[in-house]
Amino acid sequence: MNAATWLERSVSRLRKAPAQAAAEKSEPETAAPRSTRERLEASLRQKNEALSPRALRRVLAELKAVIDPGISEVEGGRRAKALQDWYAAADPEERRDVWLLMSEMFVADPDKAKAAQAQFAAALGTPDEAVAEVNYRRATVSPRRRVLQRFSVYPEGIPFLVGMRAEMQPYLKADKRLRALDVEMEYMFSTWFDVGFLDLRRISWDSPASLVEKLIKYEAVHDISSWADVKNRLDSDRRCYGFFHPRLPGEPLIFVEVALVDAMADSIPPLLDESAAAADLERATTAIFYSISNTQDGLRGVSFGDSLIKRVVETLKDEFPKLKTFATLSPIPGFRAWLGKNMAAHAERLDEKQRAELARTTGSAALSPAELLAAVDKPLALASASPLRHLLLSAAAQYLGREMTGGKPTDPVARFHLGNGARVERLNWAGDPSPKGLKQSYGLMVNYLYDLRRLDKHRALLAQGRVPISADIEDLLPKKKI
Repeated sequence: MNAATWLERSVSRLRKAPAQAAAEKSEPETAAPRSTRERLEASLRQKNEALSPRALRRVLAELKAVIDPGISEVEGGRRAKALQDWYAAADPEERRDVWLLMSEMFVADPDKAKAAQAQFAAALGTPDEAVAEVNYRRATVSPRRRVLQRFSVYPEGIPFLVGMRAEMQPYLKADKRLRALDVEMEYMFSTWFDVGFLDLRRISWDSPASLVEKLIKYEAVHDISSWADVKNRLDSDRRCYGFFHPRLPGEPLIFVEVALVDAMADSIPPLLDESAAAADLERATTAIFYSISNTQDGLRGVSFGDSLIKRVVETLKDEFPKLKTFATLSPIPGFRAWLGKNMAAHAERLDEKQRAELARTTGSAALSPAELLAAVDKPLALASASPLRHLLLSAAAQYLGREMTGGKPTDPVARFHLGNGARVERLNWAGDPSPKGLKQSYGLMVNYLYDLRRLDKHRALLAQGRVPISADIEDLLPKKKI
């Protein structure tokens, strides 16, 4: 660079500095963020905006080019792949701008949808009803769906979209503008990942190391501590099965770990004991599902569990005809938090005799929620006949057997298994004495029983707002006061 050029650039910067400073000073520090449409129409980028208006318009044009009606499906897929390559190099805030464009700028034409709806309403009960319904459905399909479909043309497209949706999840609560894209993706994934397209595969110690490593990575219920731990879970008396999709061949979408035993398990440590001898499969009568883990955040809302358990039960029955009982040994993740908020209400459900016993045990007739919660805070120290122990068991029975939120069981694990047709069978004291188990549920675990002859009956009960429970759970529930 010669001296004249250097001087010219230096003077130019000096001239711009005051104007730039004035502009920044005049810009409100707490200005509301501009909408996507405002940014597309603007000339300059504001603070905290990732893509400039020009770059935003370019990405929008590239997204529209993906679904250009004048190109083939293959060319659309090629353009989608080029956009994916750019996305891979983009930073998180630039990616968020792409989500906003896909969510807000690819909506169904409201005028066409309104006209088609009116025609459908007018055609009801006439020979034109079926055609009008089809036209209405087509009018409400957003161009956003076609964009997503074009990404699925090439092999890496579906994994890319699943990863994109997983990235979006932390932002959804704070930015409702992304909701349309999220719901669209969930709808499409429910079709693309229908169980009819999934393969059930056993995962064993002989499976590729990369697949066994996925178990360690994705295990969500009982953390895997070592290779010896995972080997124990894949031993001869164990089975592990996962659902796989052709476009994600090395990724289990969900997997379940099963122990084959001779009685319903009441504690998790023996099942995870690496030094324990393998059970005798000739005597195995019971299959215990002790861990079920979803692996893909991007497939949130897409249900696999019901079909997975059914398929695994069928597979196990074929391999081991002596198996008669299929049950879980499950955590109760929401119990301690629920009791912390509802101890007063639960204490009110107890009869006078139970309240008197608690008063003698705690040394306080007030039975305040704080006192009761403090008294049960170290459950492993409670004697088997302690009224405080019975208090926790009755509260857990109430939580699992009666508490509903939005017409569904309050506890998330209960919601899953009961929705699949299981029933609450048995509570197990000190079933999980680990720090995690004590923090979640005072160490309590629960067996959900899958009675294959009564699954539909149990679903029907749940639909009526009644949780299917065993007689043992019924006995633990506080008796209604007359």
